[in-house]
Amino acid sequence: MESELYPSFRVLLVDDEPAWLRSLSLALESSAGITNVETCSDSRQVLELMAQRDFGLVLLDLTMPHVSGEELLTQIGERYPGVAVIVVSGLNQVGKVVTCMRLGAHDYYVKTDDEERIVCGVVRAIKHLELQRENKEMTQRFVSCELKHPEAFSAICTADRAMQAMFAYIEAVAKSPLPLLITGESGSGKELLAQATHRLSGCKGEMVAVNVAGLDDTVFADTLFGHLRGAFTGAEGVRRGMIEAAANGTLFLDEIGDLSIPSQVKLLRLLQEGEYFPLGSDQPKRLKARVVVATHQNLEAKVAEGTFRRDLFYRLRAHHVEVPPLRERKGDIPYLLDLFLEEAAGTLGKKKPTPPPGLVQLLSTYGFPGNVREFKAMVFDAVSTHKERMLSMESFVKSISASGGAVAERLPDQNPFASFEPLPTFANAAGYLLEEAMKRAGGNQTLAARLLGISQPSLWKRLKLSRR
Repeated sequence: MESELYPSFRVLLVDDEPAWLRSLSLALESSAGITNVETCSDSRQVLELMAQRDFGLVLLDLTMPHVSGEELLTQIGERYPGVAVIVVSGLNQVGKVVTCMRLGAHDYYVKTDDEERIVCGVVRAIKHLELQRENKEMTQRFVSCELKHPEAFSAICTADRAMQAMFAYIEAVAKSPLPLLITGESGSGKELLAQATHRLSGCKGEMVAVNVAGLDDTVFADTLFGHLRGAFTGAEGVRRGMIEAAANGTLFLDEIGDLSIPSQVKLLRLLQEGEYFPLGSDQPKRLKARVVVATHQNLEAKVAEGTFRRDLFYRLRAHHVEVPPLRERKGDIPYLLDLFLEEAAGTLGKKKPTPPPGLVQLLSTYGFPGNVREFKAMVFDAVSTHKERMLSMESFVKSISASGGAVAERLPDQNPFASFEPLPTFANAAGYLLEEAMKRAGGNQTLAARLLGISQPSLWKRLKLSRR
């Protein structure tokens, strides 16, 4: 069975006392939700078990018959350097602690310690190992510039390098139990990234989205935590909160920057303790969902103003991505235009119209304050009113003007070489086009060929000629 909170980690408990193994296994499950645990009471079987299973963490007793804990600690360090070992021994001797740490032990606890202290140590070790794995995986992804699961981002149309790097980061942290903070302007696609994160997480539960903007403290608590019958006036039945609905899945909290201070305190406690109380209940429930939050606001500025708790901010941004606005990735405009034209035609029951020459250039001069959402609405509006085969630019010009955007005095459908003196040669003009297409495509020849409306072999031949 996989751990609900740490699905990628398998934990091995090694001790010659079966009662201690049972007790610690139950404590890990009840206190931290760690169920991906195996036990071993014969030290001779440890290395064989590790060869068969992918363990991330081993809790090891020192005093055992057959093979001692110190000997096992040395062998594990030599054969499985990526596996962390925590020593849990009945010996409370400084010399033993020093020896074990020199042999590579991650931590050392005495069996007489409070059981909750040992559990907390296990959780800390797992989080540390998670971060190490994520950093290693992110480094590999950025070096290779490849995604293992590009299909998870199929809902996001982009060829932008910054976006691709962000996808690689999300792939690397998707399975982490720590929160993910997604920031970016309204309409930039934050919820789509949250959905991609959920798909990559491996979580079996659903993604539950809650927009917390405008929720007062009572409604926020009731929405997330739920309530029992009679918890307050009008509570005639039991209500399951969104946290419970997202069990073993993802809880997505949108517009987190609008959360009131009292609600921030409740969210902080939820993340710190990993538990919550439904309204009217004195029995806590465990948080069994990955938390992803998003905002269009500058949280660092809100922290400086005192309107957002600093401790919650750092808790939320354990992992963080900033979605670039559309004006910073204008190379995506041609692809988004084609996508939205197809979607609009299908939705409105029309044939896909042909965009007029110069439309992409016109759109590239606009800042899109509403980002991709605004662009999509603009295209749908234009398609809904068009009648000819060629799409009219008038609707786009009106939309840009209505939004306060400046429209160039010389519209893009006019001759772009009208102001050139002297005129460039055909060879020079072709060279300029090739150079600009490769620049916009980030060096990707397939994308550059699409921008120019030619085949990739043709592009390759022209590039070869231009470099002679």
